[in-house]
Amino acid sequence: MTSFFPTEFDFVLPKGLLDPQGMLHRQGRMRLATAKDELVCLKDSRVQGDPAYGTLVMLSAVITQLGNLETITPTLLEELYRPDFQYLRVFYEQIHQSAKPALPVHCPNCQHDFSVELSPTGES
Repeated sequence: MTSFFPTEFDFVLPKGLLDPQGMLHRQGRMRLATAKDELVCLKDSRVQGDPAYGTLVMLSAVITQLGNLETITPTLLEELYRPDFQYLRVFYEQIHQSAKPALPVHCPNCQHDFSVELSPTGES
């Protein structure tokens, strides 16, 4: 008996990515990464020169759709606003852990630490 599990997940960026023509792209789809994705990322010369760039290379490989953009590249993702970049990083980690995407939160008033689940719409 074969069991199936989801390999692609919809998301909506909190702010959205502005393309060079000024069009805003918020709705997207991300697939699970494969071992090949990891290897390609490690071999990328930009990642070898700056390991932090690996996040952009990996995200560009696993984001299968972002608005009506035809191609998702690391260079394009460099233009993400920080909340969107953080959202995608957490979303990526969470879908690979088979859990609902969540962000750690610290309340400045009561000093309590807790998690807030990320919704597919980018709203918590």
